Parts: sequence; structure tokens; C-alpha cells
Amino acid sequence: MKKATLADIAQKANVSKATVSMVLNNKEINVSEATRQRIYDAVKELNYIPNTVARSLSTRKTETIGIVLPDIENPFFSEMARAIEDTAGKLNYNVIFCNSDNNQEKEEKYVKLLISKLVDGVIFVSGGKSVENLHMLENNNVPLVIVDRYIESSKEYSGVFCANEEGIRLGVEYLYKNGKKNIVFVTGSQKLKVAKLRLKAFEEVTKELNIYNEELIFTGDFTIDGGIKATEEIVNSSKNIDAIFYSSDVMALGGMKLLTRKGYKIPEDIAVMGYDNISISKLIEPELTTVAQPIYDMGKEACKLLVGIINGERNKELIILKPELIVRGTV
Repeated sequence: MKKATLADIAQKANVSKATVSMVLNNKEINVSEATRQRIYDAVKELNYIPNTVARSLSTRKTETIGIVLPDIENPFFSEMARAIEDTAGKLNYNVIFCNSDNNQEKEEKYVKLLISKLVDGVIFVSGGKSVENLHMLENNNVPLVIVDRYIESSKEYSGVFCANEEGIRLGVEYLYKNGKKNIVFVTGSQKLKVAKLRLKAFEEVTKELNIYNEELIFTGDFTIDGGIKATEEIVNSSKNIDAIFYSSDVMALGGMKLLTRKGYKIPEDIAVMGYDNISISKLIEPELTTVAQPIYDMGKEACKLLVGIINGERNKELIILKPELIVRGTV
């Protein structure tokens, strides 16, 4: 069956090609509702699919944005991706998802792909050494917004972040008020600036409270397996521990799994706190006490900011959202 064209729609609806084009592209044109409906009916009947490549050459817009994520299996990033997709749809934009698996070469490959696809802009949620890829987008005049993951030179770009220092302070002070003084902190890889920021904040607030102990700081990846491995080290260290503050919820989930296997009761033996407030944190038992980042709002605001920049309505902007302590059953 022959692919339907604009001319076929025009003939079917008994109007000009120009009229069809104006109606389908939501341009201002003085036609009756009956004429518009005939055009829409013809489009449906002939199964017409617009040639977006041809249209983008004339409008210089593809109405498509790219999202570069480090790990789509991590609920934090999948929830944020959902927020971006929801918001993009409301703003009449399509989305191309790129999962880099925290791999720099894969990330570079995706950035080149997005540039070749003539995307109107990119939302970048990635690792700590992505400056070259940001410069590549910039040199190709592709608007971009960074979300969550601070990287070197990130102040040069628009971004949406949550106040990490404030979040860590909320968590530590709550544990302290509940009588926890021997607090283990499980930080993420120090290759990531967000992990460095959270560790620095933990060190500052525990020193203010006079409970800082360097031996109670452990490192793991921002994954369930990373939480398991770090917690095994903690348990084997035989330190006197009141609580474990994991710098991500997925790490905390892994840690709780290992603690339960080892016979520890949470929170009776060891209190546990996470960071992020991913949706699964309230589905486990006991429910995870955590510092909530407004994940959905971060994705939504990033998308709105990017589209605003694309349309020339907004300039470079840094948006800092506030964290919130969510008290549940693990403290």
C-alpha cells in the first residue's frame, strides 16, 4: 500500500496542501471547524504519518529532546526519567532515552547520536567526568540542562539540583536527637562530586556535634550490591555502631538485606537511614527512613527549563530544590 502524502490528504479533504499543512502544524488559519475535521478524518482514514525530518528542515526543530542517564535500573533515575517524559509529552516533545551504564565511551557515543538526530536539547544526568561531552553538545549549539549529578564546570551550564548539604544535615541531626552517636556513613564513589558533597556535609555536621569518627566512614557504589559489600565490611569491622546512614536508598536496601541475613533487627539493633526516597523505600518492611529528594519535581523542572531555553524564553539558570526528612520504621 502506497504511503499517504500531504497531497493525498488535501485531495481527500478537498482543500489545498497549504491548508492541510497549516492545520496539522497548528498554525493560525481562517478555516471552519468542519474543514479542520475533514482534514483530521482524512489523516486517520489514510493513516498519514508526517515526515518529521522534512518538517524539521524547514522549522529547524525536531520537537525531540534527549536524556542521558547513568543507570536506568536504579529507581532514582527511572523515576526521574518518567517525570521528564511526562512533562515533555505535555509540552509536545518526544524523548530519546540513552542509558550510559556509567561508561564514558558509551556516553560519548550517545551524545554523538543525539547530535546526529538533530535533537532540540539534552537533559544530562550522568557521571563525574563528562565535561568533554558537555562541550561537544555546546560546540554543536545543542541546549542542555544538567540534573542531580554535579560535574566539573557544571556552574557553566543550566542545572536542577537538590541541596545535598541540607539533606545530610537533616539526616544526621535526626539520628543524633534519637540518641544515635556512633553513626556510620556509607558514601558513594569519590569520583562523583555529589558523593563528595554528601561526605563533606556529613563530616561537618558530625564534627559540630562532636561525634565525628573517621573509622565509621565506608565507601560503596550507588547500587544494591554496593550497599551489600559496604555493609559486610561494616559488620566485619566489629565497631560499636548505633546507626548506618547510606548516601542512597538503593545502597540502604542492599545494606538492610545483609543486616537481616546476619540476624540484626532494624531498628532495634541498628538504625538505618537512606537518601533519595525512591518509591520502593516505602514498600519494604520495615519502611525506610530517608532524606527525600524531590525526584519527580527535579525531572519536571529540568524539562520545563530545557524547553524554555530551546524556545528562547529562559536563559542560563540554576534551580536548587529542598530536601525533606521522611521518618518511617528504620530509625
